[in-house]
Amino acid sequence: MTESVQKETSAGGIVFKKNNDVFLWLIIQHSKARHWGFPKGHIGDKIPNEKMEEAALREVQEEGGISAQIISHEPFEINYSYKLHEEQRDKTVYYFLMEYISGDTANHDWEVEEALFIPSSEVIEMLSYPSDLKAFIEAQEVLAQLKK
Repeated sequence: MTESVQKETSAGGIVFKKNNDVFLWLIIQHSKARHWGFPKGHIGDKIPNEKMEEAALREVQEEGGISAQIISHEPFEINYSYKLHEEQRDKTVYYFLMEYISGDTANHDWEVEEALFIPSSEVIEMLSYPSDLKAFIEAQEVLAQLKK
C-alpha cells in the first residue's frame, strides 16, 4: 500500500518596523507546537477564492495582531514535509516582505502563545526551523535592496 501525501499551501508575512535606526521583526510562538516562526496559514481556508497576498495579510493580522502592507510582491518560497496523524504532508509556504502599519501584538489569536517585534540578531537565534531562517535572510537582502 502506498502512503498518500497531502499537499498544503500557506502564505504569511515577514514583517518589519523601524524603531529609530533599528529594524525590528515580528515573530510568533505557536500555542500547541511551541515553535518560533513567522505568521502564516492556509490560503482559502476561511475565504473562498482567497488570493495568496490576501491570505498573507490576514494571517499577519490574526496571528500577529497587527496590520501590515506588502512591500515586495515576490514571495519567498519554502518547502518542507511533516507527519500529522500518521499522514505525510508536503507543505509550501509563501512569505511576503511586509512593513508594519498599526496594531498591537497582544491582539493575536488563540493559535499564538506570544507575538513580538525583536532585532534581527534575536530573530536568527529564536527561529525554530532552518527554512524560516533562509526566508528571513532573503527578506533582509530584499529590504536592503529596496532601501538603496
